[in-house]
Amino acid sequence: MKKMNTVIQAKRIMAGREIFQAIREKASATFKKRNVPYEEFELPSSDKHPQYQAPQAGGGGGGGKGEESPTGSIPDRERPPLRKIDKYVQPNCPCCNLSKRYTMAVLASFGFMVTFGIRTNLGMAIVQMTSNVTDSGKPEFDWSADTRALVDSAFFYGYLITQIPGGFLASKFPANKLFGLAVASSALLNLLFPAAAEIHPTAVFIVKVFQGLVEGVTYPACHGIWRYWAPPLERSRLATLAFCGSYGGAVVGMFLSGWLTKALGWQSSFYTYGVLGMIWYMFWLWLAFEKPSCHPTISTAEMLYIEESLGVTSFQGPMPTIKNMPWRALLTSMPVYAIIVANFCRSWTFYLLLLHQGEYFKQCFDFDLGKIGTLAAVPHLVMTVIVPFGGRFADFLRERRILSTTNVRKIFNCGGFGMEAVFLLVVAYSTDPTTAIFALTLAVGFSGFAISGFNVNHLDIAPRYASILMGMSNGIGTLSGIICPVLVEHLTSHKKKEEWVSVFLIASSVHFVGVTFYGIFASGELQPWAEPYETPPEGLKPPKPAMPPVIREQSLAESESGKGGLLNGSLTSYGAVEGVSEVTNPFNQQEMFQAPPPNVGARDQPYQGQYQREEYYQGGASYQQEFPQRPFNPFRDNM
Repeated sequence: MKKMNTVIQAKRIMAGREIFQAIREKASATFKKRNVPYEEFELPSSDKHPQYQAPQAGGGGGGGKGEESPTGSIPDRERPPLRKIDKYVQPNCPCCNLSKRYTMAVLASFGFMVTFGIRTNLGMAIVQMTSNVTDSGKPEFDWSADTRALVDSAFFYGYLITQIPGGFLASKFPANKLFGLAVASSALLNLLFPAAAEIHPTAVFIVKVFQGLVEGVTYPACHGIWRYWAPPLERSRLATLAFCGSYGGAVVGMFLSGWLTKALGWQSSFYTYGVLGMIWYMFWLWLAFEKPSCHPTISTAEMLYIEESLGVTSFQGPMPTIKNMPWRALLTSMPVYAIIVANFCRSWTFYLLLLHQGEYFKQCFDFDLGKIGTLAAVPHLVMTVIVPFGGRFADFLRERRILSTTNVRKIFNCGGFGMEAVFLLVVAYSTDPTTAIFALTLAVGFSGFAISGFNVNHLDIAPRYASILMGMSNGIGTLSGIICPVLVEHLTSHKKKEEWVSVFLIASSVHFVGVTFYGIFASGELQPWAEPYETPPEGLKPPKPAMPPVIREQSLAESESGKGGLLNGSLTSYGAVEGVSEVTNPFNQQEMFQAPPPNVGARDQPYQGQYQREEYYQGGASYQQEFPQRPFNPFRDNM
């Protein structure tokens, strides 16, 4: 009996060791393969439908001349007619063979460079405007501190008003046209600024308010562009490539405005940026299009890749309006508030430095205007490099399934904000100019990673309403541009070095609040309210509400010896489905909404039941399959 017990004990020990070994091997394999599941909206079709294979040769990423795959498996698509200008100069990138979506991103980046350069003009010019002395011994522009604060804030009054309306406008009208018109209008108003300054501060206030009104639609319109142009696994890199122009514009704007103001007078920077904006607008009209299907020379390979990765169908539903917006669900969604809080926190420091960095260096370290322009540009130069790098790194982590989208957004945002808050504390108590400049550069540089967090997050949680959410978050973030100048003018009214300690302590505290709130409430998953069912065109039935899947009893895994389980290479538990589950829908499948799949000719076999999702349960976890989409690798452009 003892011998039998010993044998049983030995077998149990051996079985335990085998189970432990199996668990360890599975854990090791998980980390080696980096097999973090894709989010629902980014699951590649090659994982979902192995029978669907894209051509591996040719096709490219869409260099712009419309070459097709030599395999002949990608049929040509009907194109819109060429415009008059296209008959002489086709809308292809003139400098390099960029794909159309990256051409859009680069152009948008230059557009943001112009608009943010315009914002720096006044910050650099006002130092000379208020210090120049006339023949009578009075300042050329004898503006009080209250007047200066009002002029500084004027832009943001207009900017705040058009944020949410800009989101709806970007949904109703072509977002590319809205973005281009906004940049061009701001440049035109910049040409009028010197004349307004000669008239009266009220005229300056009006010009800046109108500049804010037209620029208020730029960020929502940009997100409206990416709704049609950015594949899910390229959202971070395309959006950050465009947004880095904001920080690059601050870099170039501070340096160029400072140099022009010192060399040619304060009016020169306003005229220069006005002309640059009009030149940019001509290129934008030539090269920018609303969506891939509207581009006359995009390659078929790139068009199919973008459309199928986004799940473009013949029935998109009506565009978002004030009436059909899910306001209750949106306004009670904590991931939305996480984005809003993060935007406010980042905007606080951005506008603090954009408007008052020159004053900080002047009052604390007595730098001349030329040196101020150079030093003020350094932190934003570092951020300009970090932002697109962070976007590519974020997409790399998601693409390789190293981290889920939620974790990527939280790590990048909270890490960037946390480091920025720490270095702002160093700036607050710095008495040495070298230390202050170094700490300020690191603070702004680390915040560049946060752009791959909150500033792209709208496209994750609600791509359908991304432009509207961007308008909401950026609008509330703009409040910091109104509050911050008034608070800084109040705290630094005596122009003493000690007063700037409080300014940077407040900025650091704001970022610590952002770290906490975003880390708790943010999400990278598509929200339940983000894709509501709409009334389809006549003759098509809408999909019925999703119901819990029915799992057949025989598919429930309760492994016995020799039947699956850990020892047979599959981790199972009771309630988990072995292998490929047999999941059925309680509705009659023939009654489901069966719209024709897009670009059927591009697939080897059309996928039936496009709108019916299936649930797969493995190891107690689940993920959802969604619309089939072409694998991204064959058609991706490496920047």
